[in-house]
Amino acid sequence: MAISFDAALGKAPQILALREKRSEVLAANMANADTPNFKARDLDFSRVLKATTPEPTLLAHTNAAHFATEQPFLGAQLKYRNPNQVSLDGNTVEEHIEQAKYAENALQYQTSLQWISGDFKGLTSAFTGQV
Repeated sequence: MAISFDAALGKAPQILALREKRSEVLAANMANADTPNFKARDLDFSRVLKATTPEPTLLAHTNAAHFATEQPFLGAQLKYRNPNQVSLDGNTVEEHIEQAKYAENALQYQTSLQWISGDFKGLTSAFTGQV
């Protein structure tokens, strides 16, 4: 029987790649904090991830009280950020916001790595029969 890493790992590799891309975008925002007319950008995860992964097969509800089967996705589409205050030179980068978003994304990236690590540990355990 063939092993499908796509089935075993789910969306984790795509999420990790999107987090990496978001780090690049946020770093570019911070690097251009003093560039006149530079517009800060960010990613909309839901659209990109939905476009890069097939739609899951949804289960039928037999009772209205059952949980919904749709899972929210993380995805990304590059969009301009609306600043709280635009600088006089037209730059929309607010360093404190970018630094906070970068730290948040770094934490989410580490979490994604831990999920993938757990998936591989589970696969290794299944192969070897050891816990």
